[in-house]
Amino acid sequence: MAQPTPSTAHRLPSTIYFHSKPQPSFNKNFDLLIRHLHEMKAAGYETYICSENPKQFDRLAAIFKELKADVAFLPVEIPIHEGFIDEDLKIEVLTDHQIFQRYHQYKIRQGYTKDQALNYRLLRELAPGDYVTHIDHGIGKFAGLQKIEIGGQVQEAVRLNYKNNDILYVSIHSLHKISKYIGQEGTAPQLSKIGSDAWKQLKARTKRKIKDIAAELIKLYAARRAAKGHAFPPDGYLQTELEASFIYEDTPDQYKSTQDVKADMEKEYPMDRLICGDVGFGKTEVAIRAAFKAVTDGKQVAVLVPTTILALQHWKTFNERLAEFPVTVDYLNRFRSTKEKKDILDKLKKGRIDIIIGTHALLGKEVAFKDLGLLVVDEEQKFGVASKEKLRALKVNVDTLTLTATPIPRTLQFSLMAARDLSVIRTPPPNRQPIHTEIRVFDEDLIRETILAEVNRSGQVFFVHNRVNDLPKIVEMLQRLCPETEVAMAHGQMDAEHLEKVLVDFIDRKFDVLACTNIIETGLDIPNANTIIINRADMFGLSDLHQLRGRVGRSNQKAYCYLFAPPMSVLTQEARKRLRTIEEFSELGSGFAVAMRDLDIRGAGNLLGGEQSGFIADIGFETYQKILDEAIQELKETDFKDIFKEEIAQKGSYVRDVTIETDVEMLIPDEYVSNTQERLNLYTELNTIENEEGIAAFAKRLEDRFGKLPHQVNALFDGLRLQWLCKKLGFERLILKGGKLRCYFLGDPQSSFFETDTFNKIVQFVGTHGRIMGISLKQTNKELIMVQDEVRSLKAVKGVLEQVVGATTK
Repeated sequence: MAQPTPSTAHRLPSTIYFHSKPQPSFNKNFDLLIRHLHEMKAAGYETYICSENPKQFDRLAAIFKELKADVAFLPVEIPIHEGFIDEDLKIEVLTDHQIFQRYHQYKIRQGYTKDQALNYRLLRELAPGDYVTHIDHGIGKFAGLQKIEIGGQVQEAVRLNYKNNDILYVSIHSLHKISKYIGQEGTAPQLSKIGSDAWKQLKARTKRKIKDIAAELIKLYAARRAAKGHAFPPDGYLQTELEASFIYEDTPDQYKSTQDVKADMEKEYPMDRLICGDVGFGKTEVAIRAAFKAVTDGKQVAVLVPTTILALQHWKTFNERLAEFPVTVDYLNRFRSTKEKKDILDKLKKGRIDIIIGTHALLGKEVAFKDLGLLVVDEEQKFGVASKEKLRALKVNVDTLTLTATPIPRTLQFSLMAARDLSVIRTPPPNRQPIHTEIRVFDEDLIRETILAEVNRSGQVFFVHNRVNDLPKIVEMLQRLCPETEVAMAHGQMDAEHLEKVLVDFIDRKFDVLACTNIIETGLDIPNANTIIINRADMFGLSDLHQLRGRVGRSNQKAYCYLFAPPMSVLTQEARKRLRTIEEFSELGSGFAVAMRDLDIRGAGNLLGGEQSGFIADIGFETYQKILDEAIQELKETDFKDIFKEEIAQKGSYVRDVTIETDVEMLIPDEYVSNTQERLNLYTELNTIENEEGIAAFAKRLEDRFGKLPHQVNALFDGLRLQWLCKKLGFERLILKGGKLRCYFLGDPQSSFFETDTFNKIVQFVGTHGRIMGISLKQTNKELIMVQDEVRSLKAVKGVLEQVVGATTK
């Protein structure tokens, strides 16, 4: 900002002038950059270069050294969105991503944890009238936030309406007990009746059923844990060399996924990890690194892909990446002749092929490996049930890595439920731009315009039409509309060699337009094709549309996707929602969002068989997920406690939910945050905070946005701290009313918590110090309660519980 001159310093100027300019464009021309830096230095400017990644400074220094340039700059390890020149302060601040022409996000988002994935707030914002499920009381209708008075103090609660106009107020500390109802689309659920046993019975019935299924799942998981896998050694120099030779810089998620995969491979038991990353986000690179790690330890790798085309594409990618290393890569698909197949199978058996890439033919009886160490499955949901059964048999003691661009609900459910490990790659590679997506009615003029616009910028176009019989007519139409372009045709019923030739020619830019079926859907990587027209898009599933759209936009060019469909009014409700979803989620990395919406549209389906869908319709998907989670935790702590000994010991907490009831005023006041939806969002976020750092960051954000924190918000933070202490001490419920404190231990007398050191130490502590501190234990018919009378404040309660926690950790 310009400094006020002495004459204006005593009064505030009505206009403030900024004498600044944006960072000049260098178009990756380093001679131009060096010349500019010399000019700025001569003019008395100081140059700062900002980057999030310190390696970039080394890179720049190396480039300047190589070009024998004597230039100086000051490195600043902070990312900013755009560079600028300040003429008053005589400084220029440049950004590395503008110098290297990279795409820059304001803040790279780290992958979601399992809990966050389910609470993906943007997809889950509640509006009055939405159906919600309360885990203890059943299905009600959300009616917004409401002020209620407890013991003369005002608090805020979520109001839910139930059957017969009954109202339930849910404390803002129990928001985790509410979830948006997701059942089958288009069918409204029945409202539950408060106080009746029907909901409890439904929950118990669901839990029993789920436990049978979950036990099967855990047996699979346990068999894998117990199975003796091959523990790969730590990375050698070859691995480091391969990873350093990657031409792009790893995105943070890509780096983390690679580390996770390699850590899993180094463990004693077999890996089963799912990598979910949007189309073109670098999953294949992670798979190549894992495959190379296996090969350098003398093991073979099988890469299983759903389509013939993809086998060919992967073979090219793997070959190019591993060209400098002593690795043999081959592929099996229906393009190979019988003689070639026989030769490949023979080499595979003798161990002369390190990495084999193929379609489900790889699962055939005649395929034998000398020493298989890693199985990579691309787009698992595209395989049929029979193939999956063969896969499962193969997987028990082989490390398995599954890649998927659209995590279809069932695979999503598995992962979110922790039956397999999940890595999410959410950060797009530098330079990527979102794909412009539009729903249109079939229009020949638009087709001609679109194709010519793409061809005029030297690009190529996909025209997808999924009926093989009509494809020749489509080709005729395209040739009539755009006689100046070359049009080719591709579909799965073509002769194998002919199809391969057409695709290779299209990759080599011999054709401008490819009229094809969805054979191109999986994995075809043609960076020069940046427009796709999908005819009768209403006939495709959501994941198919997402995959097809992902065929374009794989370079730094702006890409376009046109979805042709009949007018919305004549489509089914499901088709309308599918198209709207694809149009709405066109941002980079929206695969996860698409899958979550898919759960909404299709109903949540089932984990291991059709009988569960009835339960989901009754209780809603997220509640089903919670009960599933609970059932799995209970099974881990009872029937399977030997297998999960380490996990239980590390867990340290037997309580999942803590309910706090108090007459202390704790809320976000209206005069502090006036927007109701914003307050609800803040309460929801507050509910997910797990430590003091989280509270500090949340408080700072609140102060930045709304000003000094009122005492009621600080009381909310104290309530949160009490929840953490209660979890450590095995309390499920804490009631502080009228100066009396009641802490209720776990309601399940069979819980192994009552056999722990923690519980014994609490009993000892109360026995020794109870009289002095005024605390005692009281046993009723149903529960054990820790009691203290005459408690002044939340701070005093916190002090008491901290002393008890202190005694349990000695």
